[in-house]
Amino acid sequence: MLQRFDDRNKDIVVNINGDLVHRDKAGISPFDSAVQGGDGVWEGLRLYSGRIFRLREHLSRLRNSARALAFESIPSDEEIVIEIRRTLTANEMTDGVHIRLTLTRGVKITSGMDPRLNTVGPTLIVLAEHKPPVYGSSGVTLITSSYRRAPADCLDQKIHSCNLIPSILAKIEANAAGADDALMLDTRGFVAETNATHVFVVIDGVICTSRTVACPEGITRAVVLEICSREGIPCEVRDITLSEIHSAAEVFCTGTMGEIVPVVEVDGRSVGCGETGAVTARISDLFSQLTATEGEHVV
Repeated sequence: MLQRFDDRNKDIVVNINGDLVHRDKAGISPFDSAVQGGDGVWEGLRLYSGRIFRLREHLSRLRNSARALAFESIPSDEEIVIEIRRTLTANEMTDGVHIRLTLTRGVKITSGMDPRLNTVGPTLIVLAEHKPPVYGSSGVTLITSSYRRAPADCLDQKIHSCNLIPSILAKIEANAAGADDALMLDTRGFVAETNATHVFVVIDGVICTSRTVACPEGITRAVVLEICSREGIPCEVRDITLSEIHSAAEVFCTGTMGEIVPVVEVDGRSVGCGETGAVTARISDLFSQLTATEGEHVV
């Protein structure tokens, strides 16, 4: 599913270390760590009626990821919120907005991977775009990728880093197969996530999702688990096999970019009746109720 360009984003300004610059003129140094080695962390935020949903949880994950990568300097939450607010205000944005928040290790004194070459502090990028949930309400199709999510002894997936090459390779496979996204397994053969979202399945009336051994601890994933606990919906966090995906009554994905999206086909096989199931619809409605009432006001 290819995202279409929104003309409202034609003249947006981007915030780079506090400087608000037109999107066509914005740029970072070729010596920046993100350019040199994908050495940065990121978060996706969504703005609803002037409020960012689960803002502090996102900032906490950003900070934890930066600490895990041994960033020596990390802006405070309030400093980041100020720059988010400045960016949204400059673009006159209040609703239906996705914010890509990136923090890199910063500019190096010369090219190279050694973090000791970074002496001037991090680079903070705030990119806000008019962007509704990226998946259609009719659901998405998946294929199983040949690429695997690395285990923690190779690369801890809880580090929300800018190095997205495995996901990009999986997405290339999905594009070639005519599917919307790719389902990715871990090295043990269990479901990890898709190239962009977390995965939930409905089996015998129970909602199941993967353990976070080979995928990040998603913010939207956590909200779904909270909803299940609050509403008394049976839910399990456990290893899930590919055969369980193929035979599940319902499958849905979660993420900030797409919110709650039903999966209607996996590997050419229809999921359930091939349309949004009752459990998925209920979770989606409950999630929408939360985003309509919760969040931190920023504009």
